[in-house]
Amino acid sequence: MDESHRYRASAGVRAINELKPVLGLELTATPFVESSKGPVRFKNVIYDYPLSQAMADGFVKEPAVVTQKNFNPSQFNAAQLEQIKLEDGIRLHENTKVELETYARQAGQRLVKPFMLVIARDTTHAGLLMQQFQSLFEGRYKDKVIQVDSSKTGAEEDEMVQRLLAVESPDEPTEIVIHVNMLKEGWDVTNLYTIVPLRAANARTLIEQSIGRGLRLPYGRRTGVSTVDRLNIVAHDRFQEIVDEANKLDSVIRLTKVELDPVTDLHKTKTVVAQSKVGEQLHGASVSGPLGGSAQAAPMFAGEVERGIAQAAYKVIQKYEHLPSSADLLKPEIQTKIVEEVKQSIIPSQQALPGMAPSPDIASVVEKTAQLVVQQSIDIPRILVVPKGEVTIGFHPFSLDCSNINYQPVERDLLIQHLRTHEQETLSFGGRIEAEQRLEDYVVRGLVDFDDISYDEHSELLYDLAGQLVKHLRSYLSEEDTRNVLIYHQKPLAAFVHAQMQEHQWEKAGGYDVVVSKGFTDLRPSAYTARDGEPIQDFRQTVTNPSRIGQILFGGFQRGLYSVQKFDSDTERRLAVILDRDSPKWFRPASAQFQISYRLGVSQHDYQPDFVAETTDCIYMLEPKAKNELTASEVLAKKDAAVLWCSRATAHSLTNGGKPWKYVLIPHDVIAENMTLVGLVKQFAVG
Repeated sequence: MDESHRYRASAGVRAINELKPVLGLELTATPFVESSKGPVRFKNVIYDYPLSQAMADGFVKEPAVVTQKNFNPSQFNAAQLEQIKLEDGIRLHENTKVELETYARQAGQRLVKPFMLVIARDTTHAGLLMQQFQSLFEGRYKDKVIQVDSSKTGAEEDEMVQRLLAVESPDEPTEIVIHVNMLKEGWDVTNLYTIVPLRAANARTLIEQSIGRGLRLPYGRRTGVSTVDRLNIVAHDRFQEIVDEANKLDSVIRLTKVELDPVTDLHKTKTVVAQSKVGEQLHGASVSGPLGGSAQAAPMFAGEVERGIAQAAYKVIQKYEHLPSSADLLKPEIQTKIVEEVKQSIIPSQQALPGMAPSPDIASVVEKTAQLVVQQSIDIPRILVVPKGEVTIGFHPFSLDCSNINYQPVERDLLIQHLRTHEQETLSFGGRIEAEQRLEDYVVRGLVDFDDISYDEHSELLYDLAGQLVKHLRSYLSEEDTRNVLIYHQKPLAAFVHAQMQEHQWEKAGGYDVVVSKGFTDLRPSAYTARDGEPIQDFRQTVTNPSRIGQILFGGFQRGLYSVQKFDSDTERRLAVILDRDSPKWFRPASAQFQISYRLGVSQHDYQPDFVAETTDCIYMLEPKAKNELTASEVLAKKDAAVLWCSRATAHSLTNGGKPWKYVLIPHDVIAENMTLVGLVKQFAVG
């Protein structure tokens, strides 16, 4: 039963009881019934995921209440208050629209068109609001608003429904929806960003009914951009009342219930630093406990003195990472150099005293250490791309797309308070900005603050773009209002123009050199949180509770370069089973193991692949990914960067007698233990 609170009325209960149900499974976001004493919560809740927890986990927008700074509602009558709220709602909506387009261009995401929801008192009031929008801001919104209520019939109703169904489409013109109590359960959209409630209701009802329509995130996750992640409730006359209601302990926004299960939750945890097998041999095992049936490798170095020499040898070996490959460590001339450096570095206490056992054979320990590095690691080169000669960056001229710019002049600062976190933001009039003689100067001043823009080199283009923007603003604003908008919105307007400039950027250099600064790098340790005293689980054992897999330490690897690893999903565990069976060496890279960067929009990010495996004739970089994410822009950007890195690593490796690198992007649903590494590579190797 969806929306089960609807079935709690007496007639609904009788109808259901006549069916003589054995079991009823009910779903609702409001698990209570209204009574004369207030809401009474259901007593048969078997699972509860409150809205406050969804907000804390980042699955929904952050609701915020909006008013003007230093606003006193008692100075205005009801009609004036309504006008102010509508005008400020539109100003906020226009700011959100620009910020959304800027983010989409910067992050390489699809464009989201926001809309504003106005909650009317009744159908008569809705009709009056519809007429008001015909003249508000010189009638600029008359074709962008729809009225949704029971007054519409016939062809008008059909048109209303069609426009409402298409309100998420960037090509559909609707930006304002006026409704009277019709858009409740079952209407969920991702692009509602501004709500203007004009119907009388208590603060609790305003919060619970208003925000329920607009909390869904358009990209399915938080972006880190406040405007993109925020739902605005414009409530000048109810600001403090809503803030007070949100701060109550039983508020749907603040109420967070934590129930600890003594069996599963009240466990002491510890930090585990998992060394590579090279590190274990040099420093001793960092993880205690049974390794799922796999015995710890026998120590390679006998006694503390020999181990100390091996540690000194390893430090010297790290200075030789500039060699083409780790195999070069075994060359006689390199061995001789390392031995001499080790002899100079070891302290006297590490050498035998008179009358004690003879001094260990340093040359033998150095050789064993070098062999350990070669056998228990995979050569990961450090690759740099260095431009030749002078590098010049510029931008091609282009026509600025201003179709989503419709800012309105602002009279007062808007105060935005997040209801859950209490954080405040101000959409502030830039009164401190020095007046400019030319309107274009406001835009140019904001653009030259970006690191990739030089005024001396780009001034002609900057003024061309600023002129296009000012021309657009003048097309619907007076000269005074245009100046107001340029001052008030200088920063977002500059970011808006800069985001489009990135799509027309060019770079010139005399060429590029691919420089391999290191032929191999040491395997970095990984840090994990684990339950204290919980044994390490054999990675071949089926995980009965997949939701706990991120908490489990796995061991039992025969060919893994680490004795202990963690997995993010059961799919990764199964892939590890395949690699441990089919490849001589494999591991999961720790953070910063690879120096691979990819571009998403205008930002650079680091990429670490999930697995690396070496076979007799190739080294594979493997990335299992959910099937529905394979075409996502971020996954494709990572893939392109990894394929390019592999091609450069291959060129270096083959030149020095090594193996080629290949990138393998694997859909998660094909990974099963009957698959082979060869079979996966044949199907899903890229490039």
